[in-house]
Amino acid sequence: MKFTKMHGCGNDYIYFDCTKEDFPGGAEGEKQAAIKLSDRHFGIGGDGIIIIKKGTKADFEMVMYNADGSRSQMCGNGIRCVGKYVYDAGYAKGREFTAESMGAVKILKVEEGEPGDKVTKLSVDMGSPILEAEKIPVALKGGRVIQHPLTIAGVEYITTCVSMGNPHAVVFIDKKPSEFPVCEIGPLFENDRFFPERTNTEFAYVEDRRTIWMRVWERGTGETLACGTGTCATAVAAILNGLVDAGEKITVHLLGGDLEIQWSGNEGDSVFMTGPAENVFTGNVDL
Repeated sequence: MKFTKMHGCGNDYIYFDCTKEDFPGGAEGEKQAAIKLSDRHFGIGGDGIIIIKKGTKADFEMVMYNADGSRSQMCGNGIRCVGKYVYDAGYAKGREFTAESMGAVKILKVEEGEPGDKVTKLSVDMGSPILEAEKIPVALKGGRVIQHPLTIAGVEYITTCVSMGNPHAVVFIDKKPSEFPVCEIGPLFENDRFFPERTNTEFAYVEDRRTIWMRVWERGTGETLACGTGTCATAVAAILNGLVDAGEKITVHLLGGDLEIQWSGNEGDSVFMTGPAENVFTGNVDL
């Protein structure tokens, strides 16, 4: 079956065009393919697989699996790459179109690229952040989870929790996270009983009112070079904590590149994410 390897800021997935044919083996085939093909030694290598289908609620549908075969509700870098793929292939009818993932519909807009050219940058209306504890979800009842003390391996971390369609725990640290033990602490956050559906965790340093440095541990995958929903959640958390300016474009530096995030600070308003999407290579694989 033909595939396309793509990435957004180094957050790389293996994409399958199933707009005209179904993926072999249905949902179980998709899960097993994610586990097999994501392996960077024995497979193609990636943070997971993404299957592109025709949408029922939107123009297109993104079906995403993590590297461990678990489903994920949303991926900001992945959905930008879906946008690039369908636009470059001529499937999209204009520079603005929609894509759904597990029922959530996002609006995508081509920022750089003309009809017939290859898209290099897109923006996505990621919807409004979910801030209510039980809806994130975390093991608390009612209200927002801002500056919540959480003890992990005997150390107290001050945590702000946000859902962007998937759960995130954001921890602000006092220096750039280049030396932070993400691969040691990340899985402890992911599997802590405070997070009934596990969690993605961002370790972030605020440099100034419009600049953040961040590393991320993604549930079901491990540390990745970037996470679009995590970047959105981190910017939202920074605004909620008064660390950056609401309504301004916040640049978030990730291991794989930069994303721009903008949110008004009002709970019902959308978070907007802008960033690159790139092809790596195409090929065929036996499933």
